[in-house]
Formats: sequence, structure tokens, C-alpha cells
Amino acid sequence: MRIIPCRRRCKRWLVALAIAVALPLLGYALWSPGMQITDGRHDRSANGIWMSHRWLGDDAWFTDNKREHLRDQYRDAGYIEAELSALAQRGIVDLFPHLTPTRPSGVLPGRDDAQLARFLDIAEQNNQRVIPWVGGVFELHCHPGSAKWRAAFIQSIITLLDDHPRLAGVQLNIEPWPSGDPDCLLLLEELKQALPEDAVLSVAAYPPPTRWQPSSEVHWDEAYFRGVARRCDHLAVMMYDTSIPFEKPYAALMAKWTRQVIDWSEGTPLLLGLPCYEDTDVGYHHPDVENLSNALHGIHAGLDQAGPPGHYRGVALYSLWTMDPQEWATLDRSFLGPKTE
Repeated sequence: MRIIPCRRRCKRWLVALAIAVALPLLGYALWSPGMQITDGRHDRSANGIWMSHRWLGDDAWFTDNKREHLRDQYRDAGYIEAELSALAQRGIVDLFPHLTPTRPSGVLPGRDDAQLARFLDIAEQNNQRVIPWVGGVFELHCHPGSAKWRAAFIQSIITLLDDHPRLAGVQLNIEPWPSGDPDCLLLLEELKQALPEDAVLSVAAYPPPTRWQPSSEVHWDEAYFRGVARRCDHLAVMMYDTSIPFEKPYAALMAKWTRQVIDWSEGTPLLLGLPCYEDTDVGYHHPDVENLSNALHGIHAGLDQAGPPGHYRGVALYSLWTMDPQEWATLDRSFLGPKTE
């Protein structure tokens, strides 16, 4: 038997180990799960944005939240016109101003009716739809398992739409919203039945499950996602808070989610909700990874693979109050394309 010297055996082991380590690293380096697209091919000029409570809130909100110094600014027609016009120029036509949390009784929070009318006047000039964001925390503000609460909540929404018939509808946002919960589906059914025929029932929807963030309270399985889609008119899927600390896996997940929600939405008009905020020191969000630029890379790859269908309408930004000049530049360059130049 030939005996290989120890030094030679060690050298071979080291070479094999180096190859075993280098190949995955090389594969990761060459992996490109996202796409950089700058020609605007995925923009439909039908995008959306979530907006803060200060746009529609009554005096009590400004006082309770120590925002009195902002009240006059947000009720100034010139300021509203400048802000909404800038959004319209970027194809942002669905406006989701915050009108939550719902009171435990089911009644919506206070609003300033004169301000709401002023806001609607200006939105109409820009051909924008105003769809207030309503709801709250599951089993704190929102109790869909209670018939009494559902009735009060729905009546409060009907009163809002009766008082302001120019509103396009409402967006239901309950957080968390457990996958499989039958009471939330019942709430959707009853709300849809009660709304005026031309009113939009939008849902701030949850993305599919992922091993990175497996909680069923903030991710819907396919059957439940499809069930929600069948009971509403519009979906804005909250594709963030993934807990992913690495850029490429995040882009890959965004591409996968894009393909899934386009399929699961069953033809219901759909916006892909993207992160534009920096929640630091929390485990569910890493802003250096989970940001607008990386999200766009992922959804471009997903849209290119899926071939955007007619019910895909664009992106929804979360949120207006966290957007900064760098993020607007990213949107202009990496989504809207040359037509904004």
C-alpha cells in the first residue's frame, strides 16, 4: 500500500476545503436575483401612497399628538395643491390618508370636514382617488368577531361616505390580521354589501409566508389571500417587515412575492406596497437592506418573469411622511423612467 505523507494529505484537504468554501461564495457573488430597470416599463401611472392622519384629522388629533404647529400648514390649500400635484406628476393617483385607529366602539376617529372637502377639491383637479385608510389593531381597536362592533364600524364608514360622496371608497387595514381568520372575511363581506355600488373597497393586504418571517399573523397563505381578493375591489400588498438582513435574499423574496400575489389576486386590481422608512433597532426591518431601491430591484425581476397582467396597477409607497429626496430620486430613476426628466 502506498502511504501519502501527512503534509501532502493536509494540503489536499486544505485545497478541497478552499474549493468547498469558494464555490458557494462565487455562486452568491454571481447570483443576481434583482433587476435594475430605468425605462419605466413597469409604471402604469396608477400608483398609490399611504399618508398621515394630519391630512384629514380634526383639531383634537393635532392637540393630542402635540402637532398644533402643523395644523395650519396642512389646512392650507396652497400647500395641499403643491403636495398632491407633485404626487400626480409621478403617477401617484391613489391616496390613502390615515383615518385610524377606530375607536373600540367601532366609530371612526374625528375628522375635519372642511379640510376633507378642501382635500377632495384638489385631488379631483389631479384626477386622484381619495381612499381613507381605516381600521386599527386587531382585538384592540378592531373586533371583527363581534357583530355589534362590525355593525358600528360599517355604519361609521357609510356615514363618512354619505357626508363625502366624492370619496372613492375606503381601505381596510387591520394589523395584525391572522391568516385564516373567518371573522375578518365576514367583515369584508358585510362591508362590501353595505358600501355604495361605486365605492372601492381596498385592503391593505399581507404577503405570502416566508421562512425569514414565518408569523401567520402578518402573512397570508394562498387560500386565504385568494379569499380576501374575492371579497374586495382593490389590494395594496404590504411587502415589507421581512426581517431579512441581506440584500440579495431580500430582492429574491420580493421577486417571488411579486409573482405570487399577481397570481393569487385573481384579477383584483393590485398595488405592490414598498418600504420607504427606517425603523431602526427592530428585528423585523433592516433599513440598509429593506429599502425602496432593493425592493424595486426585486419587483422588477418578478414583474419581468410574470409578465405584468392587466390587474397589476403599480406600486404603493409606505409612506409619504417618510419619503426623502434620495428616495424620490430612486423612484424617478428606477421605476418611473425617462418620462419624469
